[in-house]
Amino acid sequence: MSDVSPYSIRQLGSDDLDLMDGLLTMFGKAFDEVAVYDGNRPAASYLRDLLDRDSFLALVALGGGRVVGGLTAYVLRKFEQERSEVYVYDLAVAAEHRRRGVATALIQELKSLAAERGAYVIFIQADKGDEPATALYSKLGIREEVLHFDILVD
Repeated sequence: MSDVSPYSIRQLGSDDLDLMDGLLTMFGKAFDEVAVYDGNRPAASYLRDLLDRDSFLALVALGGGRVVGGLTAYVLRKFEQERSEVYVYDLAVAAEHRRRGVATALIQELKSLAAERGAYVIFIQADKGDEPATALYSKLGIREEVLHFDILVD
């Protein structure tokens, strides 16, 4: 756990279902997608199993005893070399806690966890027009222009 006063950063484990619940609620509000994050929550057993896996990482920023920010990421083991990449799936900070170093602290903690897992890079996407995210990620890494495709599974 790291500290960015007055916030603390914590990695979630399988016993942290209450904090995972808070993370899902915060994501729903931050992304304005409450139905996506609250509409069909996974069972406790599913979340425990997910949080217990080395291939999934969930970090929360705690402020005043509640989840005010967080990220989820997946560790992707590579085949061409014995190394991994870490893909940040979701990253958000509650509106009233933004611009205070919380997202940067979450990514810094993730860098440590990624190194422990043999990762050589962390990658993350930002939507076009999301200037705050683009500015943050540009400050922390190298920007690449890519196209992203969603291929639906029947």
